[in-house]
Amino acid sequence: MTDAARPGPGPGPAVDPRETPLWIDPAQLARLGSLPIQARVIVEGALSGLHRASVHGSSVEFAEHKEYSPGDELRHVDWKAYGKLDRYYVKQFEQESQLTVYLVLDASASMAFAGGGIAKLQYGGLALAALAYLVIQQQDKVGLIACGDRALETLVPARGRSNHLHDLMSVLESIIARGATGDESPAAALARIAELTRRRRALIILASDLFDADDDTLKQLSQLRAQRHDVSVLHILDPHERSFPYDGLTQFEALETDHKVLVNPAAIRRDYLDRMDGFLARVRGTLTAAGVDYHLVETSQPLEQTLLALIIARSRLGPARRAS
Repeated sequence: MTDAARPGPGPGPAVDPRETPLWIDPAQLARLGSLPIQARVIVEGALSGLHRASVHGSSVEFAEHKEYSPGDELRHVDWKAYGKLDRYYVKQFEQESQLTVYLVLDASASMAFAGGGIAKLQYGGLALAALAYLVIQQQDKVGLIACGDRALETLVPARGRSNHLHDLMSVLESIIARGATGDESPAAALARIAELTRRRRALIILASDLFDADDDTLKQLSQLRAQRHDVSVLHILDPHERSFPYDGLTQFEALETDHKVLVNPAAIRRDYLDRMDGFLARVRGTLTAAGVDYHLVETSQPLEQTLLALIIARSRLGPARRAS
């Protein structure tokens, strides 16, 4: 499905904006300085809303507490202690293995679409930049693969040094500036990660619109879960892909082929919406059944809210689901 406009059902788990601080519109955020600055703003916005959500810590036994400081793992914050003392304390655990995180950005041509918000590529890049910032702050290792055009596929190895974040951000900025091109699905990039992590489980986070005619991406995501990797998906759609708000004779152009069609939107709207509803139901059903942490988001949704929803979902995973 590569046409320039595609709708779908509502976003995935989200946080009630009435229970969180004011969010920044993604279009405004995208104009706020460099990518590292934008990433830090997203993370700080998510953290400022985190204490309002119901988040359970790890079930691992802990020996003592210490006051929270930047770099401490968020899932170890003791919210009961915060409620009593109005200060953040972190549960101290026995030494844990360093987590390896691979971020996968779909930079194929369909991610260039921007009807009712910023381009999907830019939204996905911002979301993954914030995650990279958060991972490095937690002193874990993070890598990046950007896919779409096989000739331009980019791999940043997983490392945990603070200067590695600068390198990764620079690559992300160049990908966003280059724009979305090509028609390769993320399936090959996910298979490459499977090869890179054969001896060690990892957390893999994909940002994509999942427009893959053969469903190879869904199959690869399910396979990664079967191999005991921890997998999260940010399924990114533009608002116009959900509402199909077009009137009058309109020419639609495919983003990954040369196909063009001139139609009356009113004549195809119902069929279009039904097909997209079916597509998204299949995606959600397949990934949920496989045990993948699935989030459907729109490019108009504040990125702080998207990151917060992902943090909360991960905090609720049992220890057996966390990569080690």
